[in-house]
Amino acid sequence: MRHQLSSNILAFVLGMILTSQSTSAQVPVRQDGVEEIGFPDLEFEPPTVEEHEVAGVTVLLLEDHTLPLATIYVRLNGGYGLFSRDVYAAVSALPSLIRFGGTEGLAPDSVDKVLEYYAIQTSFGSGGDAITATANTLVQHFPVAINLLGTLLTEPTFDSNEVEVWRGRQIESVLRRTDDPVRLAYSEFNRLLYGDHSIGWEMNAADLEPRDLSREQLLEVHGRIVCRDNLILGLAGDVNWPEVEHLVEGLVDRIKPCSVSLPESPIPTIRDEPGIYLIEKNVEQSVIVMAHATNLNLSDDPAYFSATIGNSILGAGGFSSRILSRIRTQEGFAYSAASLWTIPRRYPGLLGAVTSTRPENAVPAIKAILETMQGLVDSPPQPSEVTTAVDAVLNGFVFNFETSGQILSRMMFYLSADLPRDWLERYLAGVQAVSANSVHHAFSEHMQPEEMMVLIVGDSERMGQELLATLGPVTIMREKDFH
Repeated sequence: MRHQLSSNILAFVLGMILTSQSTSAQVPVRQDGVEEIGFPDLEFEPPTVEEHEVAGVTVLLLEDHTLPLATIYVRLNGGYGLFSRDVYAAVSALPSLIRFGGTEGLAPDSVDKVLEYYAIQTSFGSGGDAITATANTLVQHFPVAINLLGTLLTEPTFDSNEVEVWRGRQIESVLRRTDDPVRLAYSEFNRLLYGDHSIGWEMNAADLEPRDLSREQLLEVHGRIVCRDNLILGLAGDVNWPEVEHLVEGLVDRIKPCSVSLPESPIPTIRDEPGIYLIEKNVEQSVIVMAHATNLNLSDDPAYFSATIGNSILGAGGFSSRILSRIRTQEGFAYSAASLWTIPRRYPGLLGAVTSTRPENAVPAIKAILETMQGLVDSPPQPSEVTTAVDAVLNGFVFNFETSGQILSRMMFYLSADLPRDWLERYLAGVQAVSANSVHHAFSEHMQPEEMMVLIVGDSERMGQELLATLGPVTIMREKDFH
């Protein structure tokens, strides 16, 4: 029966193909008619985000009635980068322990059961300057989700078993730190450049003593961060403001005003000493990180937009960029290579490149990257390179609005960084105004290949010590020094 059915389907399909071929032979397609078909220009209107205020707290709302779901987004200014090193572990642990450490009325496993029963999805995270949290569920359970999130944020108990679990994971991570040459290269490069600044910090055993994660220490940093003056909220989904206003008011009321203002993020002093640093490690792929400081900041300034497009041309634009073309396509040194140009809001950033290659190719790859950089200092890029980079931004613009969470999280960051609400639109206009000459000016002003600090993780014997010395004096850093 199954064989007969398949045969019937096959006969039907073949019949359709033959009919189609016969019809197409009788009615030829007129190419000039196809070319005359017109299509209206595509227009994209970014979703409108409402802005409200509750007891001094900014609340963003983006309605999306596609599915019966709703999400609340919480951003609390105050990450480990704003505090001294002695509370580094406590602030780093805070998001995880708020989620998993239980509340005054709910043990850790009871929190899990409530989340499971109401199908509430949560996420908690942190960075150098903020802590974030979200809760997503069906609209009918949204009041429960907001109430539970408020309880987690305001009534944590920091269960001692959960604290010890977090501490144990960090100790294990410290012990395995040198296993991954990429992680080792990036963390040590940051430490070399930034020294005793939060950007250069790497968790170590001295940060993870039991006293560093005491309940008193955790409550202290919690009180400094989880307070109203640090708070920005976002709401998205199948809701409107009249429906959720009272829920937001209840949440904000539970989060008390800050008793002490957060300290300003300290401005780092970046080490300004070009040189070659080698971490001896017997690996098949040498990891190379190079950069120097620049004084360009994120702002609504033509120089910022020119640097952004310039970075794409140099090495951040994938296969069309110069570094990847040189290192992968022309030389065959590596599968991937890229440039980096970090442009923070308040303090200096970095301009450089990263790649990974066989030890025998490490020195030639470094020299090729430096030559590629110098090429953009010496002369402007081709107009076609600028057009390609700008088009990539324009064509990808719509993908900045794929999800409501993406939109709200970005706007919440703009608010915390004191950027205009329409920053993305300003960014789009800024990159469209970039020219080959403005890119050249940005590189001439900021890029100095001869001033690069270069760190290599790899085997010096296979690199060739004499060849390595042609880069300049080499400072050897032993792997055992990082345990």
